[in-house]
Amino acid sequence: MYEIPAPMLAKSVPAVPDAAKTAGGLLYEPKWDGFRAIIGWDGSEVEIGSRGSKPLTRYFPELVDAISRLVPQPCLLDGEIVVADGEPGSQRLQWEQLSQRIHPAASRVAMLSETTPAMFIAFDLLARGDRDLRDEPFSERRTQLEDLLGGVPHPIHLTRTTTDRALAEKWLAEFEGAGLDGVVAKPLALPYAPNKRAMFKIKHARTADVIAVGYRIHKSGEGVGSLLVGLYDGDGNLHQVGGVAAWSNARRLELIDELAPLVVRDEDGEAVTGASDRSRFTASKDTSFVRLRPERVLEVAYDQLEGDRFRHTVQFQRWRPDRDARSCRFDQLETVSAYDLADVLA
Repeated sequence: MYEIPAPMLAKSVPAVPDAAKTAGGLLYEPKWDGFRAIIGWDGSEVEIGSRGSKPLTRYFPELVDAISRLVPQPCLLDGEIVVADGEPGSQRLQWEQLSQRIHPAASRVAMLSETTPAMFIAFDLLARGDRDLRDEPFSERRTQLEDLLGGVPHPIHLTRTTTDRALAEKWLAEFEGAGLDGVVAKPLALPYAPNKRAMFKIKHARTADVIAVGYRIHKSGEGVGSLLVGLYDGDGNLHQVGGVAAWSNARRLELIDELAPLVVRDEDGEAVTGASDRSRFTASKDTSFVRLRPERVLEVAYDQLEGDRFRHTVQFQRWRPDRDARSCRFDQLETVSAYDLADVLA
């Protein structure tokens, strides 16, 4: 069996970079929003490793089967595991359905592999047969990947690419409607560099004014670990939409004092607490939080809204004492036009 290496990473840049400014040029790809995975297929066994080197093999039996049946020779593939949903002509990636695939019960894993089957989007080839390709430039690895997977059918897909910067900018604007979260630019002359941020990723950067609705104590037991934020819907109902973290040690302690006047208290003067919904990611964690009166507004940076929650942790920008909390509604957020996932895969 191939040894599963750490994946090569990407650093964030604000715009699609100019290929002329990178030695050897760039190849642009859609940025898939799923589980990064490196798959080893030695001709008899399939092993799927995550970005954090955790084994994913048992959670995706349908991909194990597909790789062993459809990939024509042993190889080491780098790519993304995704799940799609929707009727033909209006499909999009579904992060929530994908995240549900990580489940301890074998019976549920088997059921979900049939009801929400995954796809593998391949975008790099690290080894082919006995040939280690990691020291080869990406241009050669991509050529080998196209030769290996060019005729392989669903659920194994070869990600599309372009050298046209204008087309990559169009993808950035349009493909979010299919659930993707940006564009990646890869230096064509670069060898594979595990754990190195040697590629470039371009994601949507947006801001929104949200309301502080609660906070969790930091894992150290002191200060604010994360601030929970909310938005009002059109009917005036307040929804928790995400959280802000990454405070310094000093700032965590300051926030306790700053937010104290907003803490909701019971008739005995004790702080009122709540609990967020648990998932398989939080089952072993304390999800309780201290409730705040929804009065203080802050501006946050976010990249994507999924359903009625921010897809990732948002970043604090500034407090907005000039904003009325009741004016912080979902309708301020940018609306993304739908885009059919099949057109991205084509």
